[in-house]
Amino acid sequence: MNLILTVLEIVAPVFILASIGFAWVKLGFDYRIEFVTRLAMTLSVPCLIFVALMRTNIAPDALTTVSLAAIAAYGLVTIGCFLLVKLAGMDVRTYLAPLIFGNTGNLGLPLALFAFGDEGLGYAVVIFAIMAIYSFTFGIWLVSGGGSITKVVKEPLVGATVLGAVFLVMDWETPRFLTNAIELIGQMAIPLMLITLGVAVARLQPRGVTKAVIASLAKAAICIAAAVAAGIWFALPAVPFAVLILQISTPVAVTSYLLSVKYEADSDAVAGLVVVSTLLAVVYIPLTLAFLV
Repeated sequence: MNLILTVLEIVAPVFILASIGFAWVKLGFDYRIEFVTRLAMTLSVPCLIFVALMRTNIAPDALTTVSLAAIAAYGLVTIGCFLLVKLAGMDVRTYLAPLIFGNTGNLGLPLALFAFGDEGLGYAVVIFAIMAIYSFTFGIWLVSGGGSITKVVKEPLVGATVLGAVFLVMDWETPRFLTNAIELIGQMAIPLMLITLGVAVARLQPRGVTKAVIASLAKAAICIAAAVAAGIWFALPAVPFAVLILQISTPVAVTSYLLSVKYEADSDAVAGLVVVSTLLAVVYIPLTLAFLV
């Protein structure tokens, strides 16, 4: 029961903020998704990623093992989701990246902290960093339809992730005044993303719900299986093993929707995936945690 309440406490703010965006549009107020997307993806999200990585404390040997396990798990997830998309006849540019990359930031990190304490949070941030690098390189390449590698290199998200990883490994930290400023900017990211999600839902046409449910369930199964396989292969201890499963199996990230808007993929379909997979996560994440804690 405590685990269910914990998940509800984390998920509830997601729906409250999304409801604000939904109500905003239904009341007839203007909301410029393009501007908000650019602000979030260019400024606030990179700041959020950088500070989260810079402030993480984890032993070097554990960092290496967990990082390799996360890379292996995402490799398996990529193969599994690619086969799913192809067999189901879904558009690769629209569906593959959202199915691979979960909401490891604003859902996975707090869940890891509440379930496994500061140790769990440290491992969760490392996995979050691996996901961010993969998502904002290969993921962007997928969503943008391929083409020039400069699309990836120019993304502020990639630079922030790499720089944050360097600060993490070298145990560096920016001056306090600068850290406070960067952190304050980063705090805009999650509210902006969630309110924008609500706006998207308000503008959605009621279609593709069945496909979103099936894809979300398949994503959860593939991700959990891949994380378990990687954790066993690298003989992870109990806490990092549990955190790996938790992070890899998180629902579709809100950033996937923002990227689909930015690169003109089928953003309505991605928004549906975000909403449906997050609703399903209220059920399957407590069940998963019940076996891990």
